[in-house]
Amino acid sequence: MADRVDVLVLGGGPAALCIASELHQCGLAVEGIAPEAVDAPWPNTYGIWADELKAVGLEHLLEHRWRDTVSYFGAGGASPQDQPIAHGIDYGLFDRAALQQHWLQRSAGVVWHRDVAERVEAGTENNTAVICASGEVHRARLVIDASGARSPHIQRSDQGPVAGQAAYGLVARFSSDPINSGRFVLMDYRCDHLTEQQRLDPPTFLYAMDLGDGVFFVEETSLAHAPGIPYDVLRQRLQQRLQRRGVEVIEVLHEEFCLFPMNLPLPDFSQPLLAFGGAASMVHPASGYMVGALLRRGPGLAAALARAMADQSLGSAALARHGWQALWPMELVLRHRLYQFGLGRLMGFNERLLRHHFATFFSLPQEDWFGFLTNTLPLPRLMGVMLRLFTLSSWELRRGLVLGMPAAKP
Repeated sequence: MADRVDVLVLGGGPAALCIASELHQCGLAVEGIAPEAVDAPWPNTYGIWADELKAVGLEHLLEHRWRDTVSYFGAGGASPQDQPIAHGIDYGLFDRAALQQHWLQRSAGVVWHRDVAERVEAGTENNTAVICASGEVHRARLVIDASGARSPHIQRSDQGPVAGQAAYGLVARFSSDPINSGRFVLMDYRCDHLTEQQRLDPPTFLYAMDLGDGVFFVEETSLAHAPGIPYDVLRQRLQQRLQRRGVEVIEVLHEEFCLFPMNLPLPDFSQPLLAFGGAASMVHPASGYMVGALLRRGPGLAAALARAMADQSLGSAALARHGWQALWPMELVLRHRLYQFGLGRLMGFNERLLRHHFATFFSLPQEDWFGFLTNTLPLPRLMGVMLRLFTLSSWELRRGLVLGMPAAKP
């Protein structure tokens, strides 16, 4: 049985490495438990607006960066509505190995146990025990679950079906460029490749980027749906989209499958176990992004825990309360509720209403839509932006935003 440490982190992905590195930087004794080696390559891509990294001084972690960033919200064809909307803000793709090494280097000295945490038990002696599949027991004053949204250890209320953002993507070479050379496409909602029946089904959009040297990443994505859109449906739609534009896949370099919750309820803040990342419902309900939030919120959480740890009389439950308060202050809780309300409305929109909604959204001032998508607007301004969006919307959109629409069929 291992000696007790200050903090034990569960998980080996971005959230786990981020919070472990921040805690280590604060001088706490940290260990981790991960089912795979923490330096094993991460399979999925992580995108972010470059200004988010500029704010934390980490722009050098980008592998790719695009200035030509656009979206399409027309139905498809040659009408004026089918011209791209230019966003005017650089978008980037992380160098996954560099991001991983950044956190590993900042947490050099942290011991990672390759094991599976089967049970987490808060004891009566100011510590929490983690019982692993190997039979090993690890103890810490506080356990932070950063193992993802599907963790069985974090308690949260049941608020009905959880909507997932599903995506199927390809890194590949093509017979011709699937998007303009040097371009990043945030959302392409053009639907001229779909049958009339498919247009009645839950909408999806293309997320795509030119990676250079004749390689492109194209991904068919759903905003959110419960249950998540099946991968075979997304694959078929991507194939139809490419075929409509006369593009064939020549060589597949990587296939990507993503499914993560968009409206996961907030955790129970009274539990003696803390969470971070997806397990703590930190996925942005409006955009699906999280890495920017990890980078912004990790240091503050670690600093709050370091201050609380200085009081040796505090046990796991008290330390967890300090952690939850630092991670989810009322300001962020209220913002989260607003975002979830908005997502719930959008999930009922058909493809035509979604196209109109996003065209209106991106007509807002750049600092407003950027702050909305990155969750960096203070609550009063966020409410003001949402009110302005409402006033700019058509009557049909306003009705859907207030009353909701019949849910799109599965």
